[in-house]
Amino acid sequence: PGKKVLIVYAHQEPKSFNGSLLKIAVEELTKQGCSVTVSDLYAMQFEPRATRNDIAGPLHNSEEFNYGVETWEAYKRGGLSKDLVEEQKKVQEADLLIFQFPLFWFSMPAILKGWMDRVLVQGFAYDLSKSYDGGLLQDKLSLFSLTTGGTKEMYSKGGISGDIRYVLWPMQHGIMHFCGVRVLEPHICYAPENVSAEKRKEMLTAWTQRLKTLWKEEPINCSPEWYFK
Repeated sequence: PGKKVLIVYAHQEPKSFNGSLLKIAVEELTKQGCSVTVSDLYAMQFEPRATRNDIAGPLHNSEEFNYGVETWEAYKRGGLSKDLVEEQKKVQEADLLIFQFPLFWFSMPAILKGWMDRVLVQGFAYDLSKSYDGGLLQDKLSLFSLTTGGTKEMYSKGGISGDIRYVLWPMQHGIMHFCGVRVLEPHICYAPENVSAEKRKEMLTAWTQRLKTLWKEEPINCSPEWYFK
């Protein structure tokens, strides 16, 4: 009870399977006494492009634009655009970040990648001397909850798509762990569009059950071995 959760949700349709997973998470976590905030990126028409519009006020170097440097300088002086400040505040307050999305091309949808690109700026989420276990967002947990088009067999070590863990490496390790966030085991619903209604119901029940004991879970061992062993 009393824990704060931010769910960053990237699906266009509330009636989708991802929409159902979101709804379950909000209901179940609220029932536990958590306060849950949702950033529904499509509904917000979140801007995924990292541009100079992200800096309010004068640029640090108006001769040559360097996004990383400019957002870092803007963050330090409180000069980031309003939408970024709002998202950073939600991240700052959260004990747990849940990312809910369908896998697109072995990655996250562009709108969610844009959220990562724009919100997790230097100075806020990491510093070059403070990354991975020393990242600036320590004491936070994250969980990637995603749906796939392919089956579990396709995403196995011997399958055509390779181990799903390879796909998760850039997201879980390259972004979350880099920023110091601890990572819970991902929650993957394989090919919900291609299974029976009964099987889909089972998937939703499994998500509800997992959420009930979520706070007792240990984060994964954030090392290359977990992904590539």
